Amino acid sequence: MLKAENLKKSFTLDQREVPVLEDISFGVAPGEFLVISGSSGSGKTTLLTLLSGLDRPTDGRVWINGADITDFSEDQLAILRNRDIGYVFQSFHLVPSLTAEENVMFPAELAGHSDAADRAMALMKRVGIAHRRRNFPHQLSGGEKQRVAVCRALVNRPKLLFADEPTGNLDSENGQAILELLTEARTDSGLTMVLVTHSSELAAQADRIVTLSDGRILDH
Repeated sequence: MLKAENLKKSFTLDQREVPVLEDISFGVAPGEFLVISGSSGSGKTTLLTLLSGLDRPTDGRVWINGADITDFSEDQLAILRNRDIGYVFQSFHLVPSLTAEENVMFPAELAGHSDAADRAMALMKRVGIAHRRRNFPHQLSGGEKQRVAVCRALVNRPKLLFADEPTGNLDSENGQAILELLTEARTDSGLTMVLVTHSSELAAQADRIVTLSDGRILDH
């Protein structure tokens, strides 16, 4: 489902090249649940953006479902992300002018699904956020925004989910609801999941853990 080969990422700072990731290679099988772990600054979020096509590597290749996406155009990437990929950002990236329900519906409407509203409501009920459906992001708590973001990522029933700390802003009860929702998605549709998390409960459910240290794979 997913393959990274010799990924490297560096940034230029004051005319000096600063490496963030070095020689990252691994694969993820269809239906697998992989957790990426590591200390702050180890490159976890950067790796997630490269794997999902949200950013391009300095060197190396990424394949999703057999397609080399490394040189995809922005239009090709947009189609792939809307059709096959869900993404939960650590900073949510909700659209401020849309209600919670409209934020969840948005990807399904873009994809032309006539049942976008039904899909959104079913997911929001599942994580206890339906009563906030008409509220705008600025009226929601961090935990509520997090649950909206997870629902939005799942509304198109993606083949592959990337999530950066999907339970990071949640108490134990709501974190458990998200975990159960993700588990159901795996069981029902064979969802492949790649998650960055500090949650020991979430990591305990993973099939495999890839540990990063100073931009390199320490263990997997």
